[in-house]
Amino acid sequence: MTPLAGTRPVHPTWPSVASPPQRALVVGVVAGRGGAGASTLAATIARHLARRTATVLVDLDRASAGIDVLLGLEAADGVRWPDLADARGEVSGADVLALLPRWGSCAVLSADRARPGAPEPAVVADVLHALTVEAGALVLDLDRAAVVAGESLVGACDAVLVVAPRDLRTVAGVLAMRPHLGEPDVPTWLVVRGPAPGGLGSTELSDAVDLPILVSLSTDRTLVAALERGGIPEAGRTARSAARVVGALQRVLT
Repeated sequence: MTPLAGTRPVHPTWPSVASPPQRALVVGVVAGRGGAGASTLAATIARHLARRTATVLVDLDRASAGIDVLLGLEAADGVRWPDLADARGEVSGADVLALLPRWGSCAVLSADRARPGAPEPAVVADVLHALTVEAGALVLDLDRAAVVAGESLVGACDAVLVVAPRDLRTVAGVLAMRPHLGEPDVPTWLVVRGPAPGGLGSTELSDAVDLPILVSLSTDRTLVAALERGGIPEAGRTARSAARVVGALQRVLT
């Protein structure tokens, strides 16, 4: 896949509304295994960032029914990836941003459950390049299978977060992605989640996959019920977890 164009700052800075030649901070989030909660974490990070800068949450999961469903936005007006199928070349980031549905103050570029299928890689590259010029931050909900195949946008990120429950399935899943993670210019960290059914410690997990831990998070037992009622809660443990992740990122990227 063609990497995003644009100028990456020599020293990544905390996001402000981008103007050329500076581009938005791009944070990728990927699950260590299925059911890890990567989409939820990506969404809550994006919502937290949107309080301080123009932020776009981008759905890149090829098997996704649409991250808009997770957010309760499936009926909201606005364009989805299939609507951008002809967006090639000089794409206007301002126009795309204006057409996206909003989750609070966060713009959302989602797949569409009614029109399944992945967008063309060149379309993804051109649209995201345009958005990096217009917005202050992009949070990419990365596709795990694409990372394993070396076809993801990991190389376009300023930071990659691997959501890692403490179990052996996660170790196997992260090791499958490992050849395409942790490039010298793309810092990659684990966001470790508990509990550990088999007693696997956070340090043991980190050592097994050779990736450092950014932060360890406890499980929000109220989240599943909240999602079934139609959305990610704006307050509570999940929101506090996002704030911890954003704060930790700020410390390591500045």
